[in-house]
Amino acid sequence: MKQSILIIGLAVLASVTYGIIHDQITARICVEYFTIGHVPILGGTQDPTLLAFGWGFLATWWVGVMLGIPVAFVCQTGSMVTKSAKDLVVPLGVLMVSSGLLACAAGIVGYSLASRGQIELVGRMAELVPPEKHVAFLTDLWIHNASYAGGFLGGIVLMIWIVIDRYRITYGKKTETLRPVVG
Repeated sequence: MKQSILIIGLAVLASVTYGIIHDQITARICVEYFTIGHVPILGGTQDPTLLAFGWGFLATWWVGVMLGIPVAFVCQTGSMVTKSAKDLVVPLGVLMVSSGLLACAAGIVGYSLASRGQIELVGRMAELVPPEKHVAFLTDLWIHNASYAGGFLGGIVLMIWIVIDRYRITYGKKTETLRPVVG
């Protein structure tokens, strides 16, 4: 039970850290993504640093919980060798870096499409966001959506890797000792 709580805590810490770093960048690309595209927080501040800390936490702590619970389950249940929070530091780091790289790529694609007019901000948001900020707003939108998608899909890949690694550690050694010695 202790390791499960530590694993969930580690996933929350990794997600929140990622979210704050991520939002420090995207708040500087388009602060309107946070001030117009989201409900006001922190007294309606326009400061990108404060917004990034606030939204970086608010938008990701729950993602960490949603990642941490199934990861803890996959790490700790069953008869195979268990994995600890310590075992997940590097894999969670890889997941966060991978999500960040996917977000960067998506931002480049979103920017490219928006600057050529192939995608546009529409509806009420198009009215609220100043026209000169539409491309930046769409860039942020693509970055954020890719981060969530990358985290979700990466979380699934992480859990599959955990099961395979636990199986390999548990049964791989037994298989090696049972091999007949030839010649």
